[in-house]
Amino acid sequence: GVLGSGDFARSLAVRLVRSGFRVVVGSRNPKRKASLFPAAAEVTFQAEAVKKADVIFVAIFREHYSTLCDLADVLVGKILVDVSNNTEINHHKESNAEYLASLFPACTVVKAFNVVSAWTLQSGARDGNKQVLICSNNQEAKHTIAEIAQVMGFTPVDMGCMSSACEIENIPLRLLPAWKIPIFLALGLFLCFFTYNLIRQVIHPYIREQKNKLYKIPIEVVNTTLPCVSYVMLSLVYLPGVLAACSQLYYGTKYRRFPDWLDQWLQHRKQIGLLSFFCAALHAVYSLCLPMRRSHRYLLIETAVKQAMEKKMTIWVEEEVWRMEIYISVGIIALGLLSLLAITSLPSIANSLNWREFSFIQ
Repeated sequence: GVLGSGDFARSLAVRLVRSGFRVVVGSRNPKRKASLFPAAAEVTFQAEAVKKADVIFVAIFREHYSTLCDLADVLVGKILVDVSNNTEINHHKESNAEYLASLFPACTVVKAFNVVSAWTLQSGARDGNKQVLICSNNQEAKHTIAEIAQVMGFTPVDMGCMSSACEIENIPLRLLPAWKIPIFLALGLFLCFFTYNLIRQVIHPYIREQKNKLYKIPIEVVNTTLPCVSYVMLSLVYLPGVLAACSQLYYGTKYRRFPDWLDQWLQHRKQIGLLSFFCAALHAVYSLCLPMRRSHRYLLIETAVKQAMEKKMTIWVEEEVWRMEIYISVGIIALGLLSLLAITSLPSIANSLNWREFSFIQ
């Protein structure tokens, strides 16, 4: 059974029907809403839908839970699956699932499917997050919902008892929780190096020689800043491991807990490494674009004119040529190795490697 007629309720009904379940939808206006659901799903009034189903997905807002109180007698012994989310983290003192359980003590409430989007339900598990987080105080009810999730093509994850519902409801609202510190770190480093390069390449020549080099800011200054951020971030990936090893050697045990700052640092290494790769990749793109700039073409023409006026046949400098060739070659190899590290840090790739293979690549 599905109570509700919103986007998520429609997508849920579509997915359940495609998975072979008999679906009955409860709506306050069944005639008007029937055309929105698949033909195989029966659309009727809420009271009729509740009578015909043992497992009922409550796909309505928390504010409307009280409207179901008239159905309390019919809902006795049913499994209610709460799929709702909040608009803000910890918006209420108790989770939506716990609130639903308090309204219907004679029912078994299960929190599930709230981390799955309506798009994923319609398109299939292959096009979105496959995990369905489940929690409830009733093990049998959790097992029932887990079986339904598996038949629908998802991977059920048991999150424990109902007290975990608040954490599960907060998951869709968190914005890159593991990335905040690494991103702020990368931005801080970028600003520091950008300021230094701006002073060195633009402000200093203007003060000393009255040369206007503001045109360097969008491309050249940014391009010299990105590799600085990249290699500092890369060093910050491996430095905490060295500090952790020194700590273990100093105390003579690997079972002593690391300080909080070091523990947090160790947990953010993957994100720091991926940001290092991102900066290096941007540096490569910026470097390829250097000869495309109008300023670069003007400088080439100026050099050619000066050479012609001075009647020089060639300005070839063997040392500079070799230095640049080797520099670019080593840079390409370094970017390739960093790409390998970044790819093996992705969960889907890392999960296919055993510990020895991962350590070997590192």
